[in-house]
Amino acid sequence: MLLFNIGIDGQYRMAVFFAAVVGGAVTLPPILHVTLIIIVGAVVGGLWGSIAGYLKVKRGISEVISNIMLNVIAGGLVAFLLQPGRLGEQADGSNNLNTPILATSGWMPTIKFLDGEIHSFLIVSVFIGIGYWVLLNKSVFGFNLRSTGMSFRAARAGGVNAPRMIFVTMALSGAIAGLTGMGTLLSETHSYSISFPSGYALTGLALALLGRNHPVGIAFAAFFWAFLDRSAGVLDLNGVPREIITIMQGTIVLSIVVAYELIKRINQKQEQRLVGNAGIEQISVPKAESEKNA
Repeated sequence: MLLFNIGIDGQYRMAVFFAAVVGGAVTLPPILHVTLIIIVGAVVGGLWGSIAGYLKVKRGISEVISNIMLNVIAGGLVAFLLQPGRLGEQADGSNNLNTPILATSGWMPTIKFLDGEIHSFLIVSVFIGIGYWVLLNKSVFGFNLRSTGMSFRAARAGGVNAPRMIFVTMALSGAIAGLTGMGTLLSETHSYSISFPSGYALTGLALALLGRNHPVGIAFAAFFWAFLDRSAGVLDLNGVPREIITIMQGTIVLSIVVAYELIKRINQKQEQRLVGNAGIEQISVPKAESEKNA
């Protein structure tokens, strides 16, 4: 779609916070409870993401600018609502602020893997990735989405409601961003707090760049990125500065982006050369036939 959703951080924080608040306020059978929390996260993330889409369509405001502002607003709003006496609470003798702990019916178990454990929400993530690929490549909506991204004017001339596609795309992107912290919430912390993990936004953007927006590519990029993150602790124990991992990650992303851009330009030049050669051949053939007839 060629839209840049840099508002992942705000969408993710709003989604996890309100999912934790709603999930902590009710007690339901396990399947319904977990489903409710996930739906709330997706809906809140989608609504927050749709604000940037609306501003883009109705006011022509860049989604990058609006999302940066929305990230700040989301952070301040969550911090305000997390205060004791509002939607948050503070244990005696603790400096941490958090939402009420989810009932055990709202927990998702972890899966033992090798010598550790992984969040069972990973299974949901796999299905989301498959659904994303099917929606983008095997549906009319996906075709309209890709055509709008390639050429806004051409898609509009072809009968596609391009403004609507932009709005829906930002809303869907926000909904998926809202699910980013579900694994941590449901299987690890069971509440939202000021110490909730952060930095997912930039990590997600880096993985999308490395994986070229393809679910399989993003999955491999995620495993590689996680390996580097885990290696930082090992390096630290052996006296090697862990910051070297950050340098490596930045260098890798920069190299991949530059390499893709170079390949894109080379392919464009080759296509232009082929088109030019084809045009010369079409001109030369009639000329040769006319000389022969003469």
